[in-house]
Amino acid sequence: MLLKKLTEAYGVSGDENDVRQILKEELTPIAEEITTDTLGNLYVKKGIGRKPRVMLASHMDEIGLMVVGFEKSGLLRVTKVGGIDNRVLVSKAVVVGKRRIPGVIGAKAVHLQKPNERKKAINIDNLYIDIGVRSQDEAEKMVQVGDYVAFSATTREAGDNCLIGKAFDNRAGCAILAELLKEDLDLELTGVFTVQEEVGLRGAGVAAYSVHPDIALIIESTSASDVMDTKEAAHVTTLGGGPAVTLMDSSFIAPQYMVDLVVGTAEKLDIPFQFRRLTTAGTDAGKIHQTHAGISSAVIAVPCRYIHSPASIISQEDYQNTLRLAKGILNAIAEGGLPHEGSA
Repeated sequence: MLLKKLTEAYGVSGDENDVRQILKEELTPIAEEITTDTLGNLYVKKGIGRKPRVMLASHMDEIGLMVVGFEKSGLLRVTKVGGIDNRVLVSKAVVVGKRRIPGVIGAKAVHLQKPNERKKAINIDNLYIDIGVRSQDEAEKMVQVGDYVAFSATTREAGDNCLIGKAFDNRAGCAILAELLKEDLDLELTGVFTVQEEVGLRGAGVAAYSVHPDIALIIESTSASDVMDTKEAAHVTTLGGGPAVTLMDSSFIAPQYMVDLVVGTAEKLDIPFQFRRLTTAGTDAGKIHQTHAGISSAVIAVPCRYIHSPASIISQEDYQNTLRLAKGILNAIAEGGLPHEGSA
């Protein structure tokens, strides 16, 4: 299962090579052209010379940590790479560096903490990684400053057709994009698996400038907060509610004609969908839609509970419906041409 392989691979922002290699192996047999740029974005082209030119984008990178120093005891000091809630870090299993050294994120034992310390999440500056050595010399033989740290987790089935694992943001989008590239569509299609989204949408801007498409569809994962003690209006999305359509976030406002294209396609194909009820955070669309003279863009996403943690949950039904919706949007563009301001 491609999604399982992708989620279990390690690819913190700036260190996406393992994910890129899996995708290259999967897609080289069907690609007309496959290349990688200086930043590490992977481009897969099909239907070269057809019109219109469509860019599909999903980011390969996941949140993680980086080694920044050593204690004399051999413990590793780390900093965050991407947005991680301190509350999900303590006692989590990790791998460190290219050798995938196993370790665990540690902190002062709870019975040694002062009462006020127990009432708040432990700051990253007070956390460390324990790789089971007794001295700095031993640690430095295994790990270097600058080594990346990723959560260690397997992807497994659970409950009512769900999956539990890490890095669904955005390996779910990558797996969907890979499946779309296997389709024979009457478009010039460039699938871009982007890098460094979690640290500032960096790969997407370079990719959009290079591809210069007529239109772009970004396939993402997004928060589902439909859990106890959270008011319905704050759910953002609901697990099992279908693909989420972005209207606005901190980096992007979707043109109404693009929203109409997505919603109209979902309704025509009887695909359940929902609107993403959050206007913070951002996606690769934030950079893509501002490139050149502007690129018409839309974002659809797989809802994900406990996003940016080593134990996220997605619905396989949402995943399949997001794939169906993306394919339907591409077919609608192929059959009806480019949407534009004033179109319905």
